[in-house]
Amino acid sequence: MVKNQTQTLVLAVPVYNEQDQIEAFLTQIRTVLSNIDMKWSVLFVDDGSHDATVDRILAFSADNPAIELIVLSRNFGKEAALTAALDHAEGDAVIPIDVDLQDPPELIPKMVEAWRGGADIVHARRHSRRQDTFFKRNSARIFYLLMHKIGDTRLPENVGDFRLIDRKVVLAIREIRERNRFMKGILSWPGFHTVSVNYDRPGRDTGQAKQGFRQLIKLALDGLVSFSVVPLRIWVIIGSMISFFAFVYMTWIILSVLIFGRSVPGYASLMTIILFMGGMQLLSVGILGEYLSQVFIEVKQRPIYLIDSHWGKEDD
Repeated sequence: MVKNQTQTLVLAVPVYNEQDQIEAFLTQIRTVLSNIDMKWSVLFVDDGSHDATVDRILAFSADNPAIELIVLSRNFGKEAALTAALDHAEGDAVIPIDVDLQDPPELIPKMVEAWRGGADIVHARRHSRRQDTFFKRNSARIFYLLMHKIGDTRLPENVGDFRLIDRKVVLAIREIRERNRFMKGILSWPGFHTVSVNYDRPGRDTGQAKQGFRQLIKLALDGLVSFSVVPLRIWVIIGSMISFFAFVYMTWIILSVLIFGRSVPGYASLMTIILFMGGMQLLSVGILGEYLSQVFIEVKQRPIYLIDSHWGKEDD
């Protein structure tokens, strides 16, 4: 169904210590969106910044009613900040976008055109990852391969949070209230009619990435654990195979004693088996621990985020 051209567009923008990027972002957004015949607004969610990010946004919002700001009570992480943005974005279409301009606003008109043509979700797919380091490119390739092989939800490869989402999809995403938020999986889980537009991602203008190696590893583990139970089932297969070979080996030892009348000296083989089994048990307990930690966090039912203040609403 073709979308009505009088509908509204909201940009959902999580920010954390981005004081130097706010002006450039808003300048480029105004330039791009002024050519779109839609009512638009920008919803910033500050994730506990300790620089002048909030003050910069409020300064621009003073004479621009299209800018809205939610300030979280502390740093909850980008996934929680993006959740807060989607919970409060009231547009007919919502576009999560980073403030560093690596998600090019120039792509938005193409995304809107595809949405008006009937798509419910419009992915912005990176044409290549030349801007990433060798390690990040290959680790991302391995992660997507694993998710495609064992995940319950297929993730679009080389697609980040930058995408256009129809309101009915946003409402579906709001129903997902799990505490361990892997937003790439959550955004892909509802399904609906999806198309993609390709782009080349530019380098970051200022500042540096907020997610380091540890955060990326944690995010990958959360994704694998949240959207697949295969790691648990694998240990049923591994345990069965080890038990089978152990039974065969035991049978061979018993028969060798009965037939040849001698025991098999095997200190080295015994230690190898003990150490191997010990390592396998610790690894399996670690995987069980990952799933148990997810259950532990979920059953406490803590809020995903807390709001300190909300600017830009008539009632605030």
